[in-house]
Amino acid sequence: MQHFLDISDFSAVQISGLLKRAHQLKAKPLAEDVLANRSVGMIFEKPSTRTRVSFEVGIRQLGGQPLMLSSSDLQIGRGETIHDTAKVLSRYLDMVMIRCLKHETLMELANHADMPVINGLTNRSHPCQIMADMLTIEQRFGSLDGRVISWFGDGNNVLNSWIDAAALFDFELRIAGPAAYHPDETRLAEARAKGARILVTDNAIAAAENADVLMTDVWISMGDDEGTRRQDLSPFQVNDSLMSKAKDSAIFMHCLPAWRDMEVSAEVIDGPQSAVFDQAENRLHAQKAVMGFLAEHMTR
Repeated sequence: MQHFLDISDFSAVQISGLLKRAHQLKAKPLAEDVLANRSVGMIFEKPSTRTRVSFEVGIRQLGGQPLMLSSSDLQIGRGETIHDTAKVLSRYLDMVMIRCLKHETLMELANHADMPVINGLTNRSHPCQIMADMLTIEQRFGSLDGRVISWFGDGNNVLNSWIDAAALFDFELRIAGPAAYHPDETRLAEARAKGARILVTDNAIAAAENADVLMTDVWISMGDDEGTRRQDLSPFQVNDSLMSKAKDSAIFMHCLPAWRDMEVSAEVIDGPQSAVFDQAENRLHAQKAVMGFLAEHMTR
């Protein structure tokens, strides 16, 4: 069974093919009906604006029927095992997307499901977001090749998927944040062993110098304690001063939702270099490409 769980599960050729398909679907949104007469479930342990709307619209545009399921709608909220849930849903649905708290939940669902499973977000990775991000960069610059992509702040799930992407494509990934917030060393080592060019630093200015893309995310994710995060990460705010160190053609990206004047200044996110709403729209097209690919590899 073909799933979409992590960028690292695919080759550069496969991801490039998905991105090409996403470009085509953006140009012609109703060009495919690969989900005609199929039902796609959407399981949410964590609420979302972009994931919910982009998947539901995308499923309908591909001819399918979306079914929204929160954890409170399912018996897993009352103790039913993921194994049993996977087996039951596989009898009703043709595909499922899950946005869950723990990566282990995603993996268990995929291990026992007789249908494709899509990672809509876990605490470990967010591959659908990175597909949309790469699509946005290709649209702005033509290619990922040779670009410098700089991340500021917390080494979170979105960054983990960017590390996976850096192992596949010819761009430099710079990561700037306090040492305590740096990404997992094992993941970094695995990506570097595959050829990824990754710089990890506590110097925000060094990371921004001549970069093509400056990117950040919220400092306090849903369910996280604020603790000292605000103070620790404040030197890594993306603001006009930091943007001025990048190339004149540089863009700002953020997967949203954003806290203005926390991880990014209002002047940057609402300014002319911001690509955040193109990025948000591209979730729709990238995810349609993923679902189309999975539909064509279904075994039933």
